Amino acid sequence: MEKMFSLKTSHHDQMIDITTEVAQYLREQNISDGIVIVSSLHTTAGITVNENADPDVKTDFLRRLREVYPWEHQEDLHMEGNTAAHLKVSTVGHNQTMVVSNGRLVLGTWQGIYFCEFDGPRHRKFHVKVIEG
Repeated sequence: MEKMFSLKTSHHDQMIDITTEVAQYLREQNISDGIVIVSSLHTTAGITVNENADPDVKTDFLRRLREVYPWEHQEDLHMEGNTAAHLKVSTVGHNQTMVVSNGRLVLGTWQGIYFCEFDGPRHRKFHVKVIEG
């Protein structure tokens, strides 16, 4: 089972909590046990699992990535000028795999699934694939 999701980002870089959408899809499909893979279909947007209780975590996360990968660097050659976004996705990853048990995502108390925009705002897609077992 699989589904494509769309979203529109509103900032140059941001983290959007998509946990509810993924969990709702699992409920709609009556998934009991297995794994779910959530993938970004973009080279400048990724997927991560991180804290979803304190919004300062997202702020700090994005600030630290900007510090490590500044948007403009005098030696970058990529003609689109978004080398930093590509590096951030390579660091964060373009997908995450999570366990589904008894119909629920197995996430820690403070964990959520985030779509990470690094070159927005844009219209984006992410793919959810469930493997029952």
